Amino acid sequence: MELLVASAIGLLTAVGIYLMLRLRTFPVILGLTFLSYAVNVFIFAAGRLAVNQPPIIAKGATYADPLPQALVLTAIVISFGMTAVIVIMSLGGYLESGHDKVDMDGKP
Repeated sequence: MELLVASAIGLLTAVGIYLMLRLRTFPVILGLTFLSYAVNVFIFAAGRLAVNQPPIIAKGATYADPLPQALVLTAIVISFGMTAVIVIMSLGGYLESGHDKVDMDGKP
């Protein structure tokens, strides 16, 4: 199970970095989204997943740590907001210049 989660984190990170290096805005936005997914899975996996355990402390029982779940939920909300901001900025750039290239050469 650890190998599967580690492979998924590595694959999401690789895809995110690859897409962020593209010259168009839409792949850059998708790359940032994949990279945020990879960070969310990493944070969630770092919290030592506990199967069928209560989320609160009980007498004599182990419990699931709720902190990684709260961090991932917060990160999801923040990444959704930042994705919306980046989409609006890229749409404004496209409407202003007529193309969606990311490079700074000035050529369309």
